[in-house]
Amino acid sequence: MHHASIRTANIHRAMAFYETLGFTLEERFTAGITLACWMTGLGGRIELLQVPEPQPAADAFYDEHYTGYYHLSFDLTDQVSSLPDWLHSLKQRFRATAPDAPETRSALTVLLPPQQQMIGPRIYEVMFIADMDGLPLEFLRMMRHG
Repeated sequence: MHHASIRTANIHRAMAFYETLGFTLEERFTAGITLACWMTGLGGRIELLQVPEPQPAADAFYDEHYTGYYHLSFDLTDQVSSLPDWLHSLKQRFRATAPDAPETRSALTVLLPPQQQMIGPRIYEVMFIADMDGLPLEFLRMMRHG
């Protein structure tokens, strides 16, 4: 896959959020009349597109009847040894960036704290957070192959 595209109400706020997650800016450009960029990190590439006159996003995480795009998922198996520890350090990074980037001060919304889930013969640690526009982001780590 080349990239996943995310429409955002505020591209600068979204860029600061994804940079705190570990993404780096790859390219800035315009798409028609709107600002856009590619960012790489956590094994993938995202495209952020600023939406003029944005509408509130659908609640893909909590609305059981929602149909369509659900979430992006990032496999941290080779990067972290514990999702609870990673989430703790992520919260500290967001707190540390707050003075320099006030738009990320309350940016970390945990939708589902780390928990174990069996998927087929494997056991994973799984957690969800929301980005600045409420988009669900999943992080998982394989703990054991059954």
